[in-house]
Amino acid sequence: MKRVVITGAGVLSPLGHDWASVRARLEARRNAVRVFPDWAQYHGLNTRMGVPCEPFELPPHYNRKTTRSMGRVALMAVRASELALADAGLLDSPLLRSGKLGISYGSSAGTPASMSDFGRMVLEKTTDTINATTYIKMMAHTAPVNIGVFFGITGRIITTSSACTSGSQGIGYAYEAIRSGRQVAMLAGGAEELDVTDAAVFDVLFATSCRNEAPEATPRPFDAKRDGLVIGEGACTLVLEELEHARARGARILAEVVGYGTNSDGQHVTQPNAATMAQAMRLALEDAGLPPEAIGYVAAHGTATEHGDIAESLATQDVFGPRLPVSALKSYTGHTLGACGALESWVAVQMMREGWFHPTLNLTEPDPRCGELDYLVGEGRRIDTEYVVNNNFAFGGINTSLVFRRWP
Repeated sequence: MKRVVITGAGVLSPLGHDWASVRARLEARRNAVRVFPDWAQYHGLNTRMGVPCEPFELPPHYNRKTTRSMGRVALMAVRASELALADAGLLDSPLLRSGKLGISYGSSAGTPASMSDFGRMVLEKTTDTINATTYIKMMAHTAPVNIGVFFGITGRIITTSSACTSGSQGIGYAYEAIRSGRQVAMLAGGAEELDVTDAAVFDVLFATSCRNEAPEATPRPFDAKRDGLVIGEGACTLVLEELEHARARGARILAEVVGYGTNSDGQHVTQPNAATMAQAMRLALEDAGLPPEAIGYVAAHGTATEHGDIAESLATQDVFGPRLPVSALKSYTGHTLGACGALESWVAVQMMREGWFHPTLNLTEPDPRCGELDYLVGEGRRIDTEYVVNNNFAFGGINTSLVFRRWP
């Protein structure tokens, strides 16, 4: 089996677009939640909060011709991928068109506005609301397809449209493609754009936070006084590469991907199952050839929903015991859905490299029904560890666990 390393990263996030900016926000312990007063026009919608991506500029080559098939989610995915390729020193490489570099990437869905255009067609009985690119913008694989077309990539495309595990499955399947020798390198990750319809999905399930007067106080993962999640947006692309190929070209290595586990609950569409969550973590550890005590930190999914927090934390305790340090990036960024698995993996890797791990914001009273874990709070913590884990769990009972190794 081949060894797989991370040689580049491109990020568009609510906290900034590079590690220095993101770390500064993490250390400042300030979330990026905003109130959207115009959401009040939607009758029945209780939440007014979301977490937008920080503004970003596009170079001149992002023109009408090159972006006509992109909604916002695809545009963010493409730009994050360009930043990742540049970071890896591969932006103008012949590798892109060689067939040896592929894409494993996803989002919960395509651009909601384009879906609305088809809805208007049905309601108004006219095709005036759609055009030649409407479907391309709304299709589930709009992000990876647009990445491929924009850069002329001719390797395999794996679409991971699996809601909250889109980004983590993107990394996991890219890792497997390289490890098995099917590809030399992969662009891996996920993206999501903020839209009121995403908030409504969770609002009708009574899973959104409604602290509309105090956005700085929510979400509150694992806290007894949490009242739900907040939807965010962003994009994160990692360049995964076969180790010897990376060494031969003198690439900088950020970390090694050493384990991946994924499974499904097979029980309920929206109710999580702690037993199968735990099994996904064990699959990742088995894949990595590591005992639980080798892991020094877990990046929790941490949605700040009652059933999710309880099931996840009990599963984590079951696998790793009560000693393990954990924290949840969603307390800063909200739930970035298809992007969260990639964003949280990247942040976990960067923290492992530096030895400092962020706290969970607004966690003042851990829910006694949650697992007995070492929840990081306050100013975060210095931890020297060779291995970290990132866990994500999605609607449909899809569970993922990734293990990363600090590069010497």
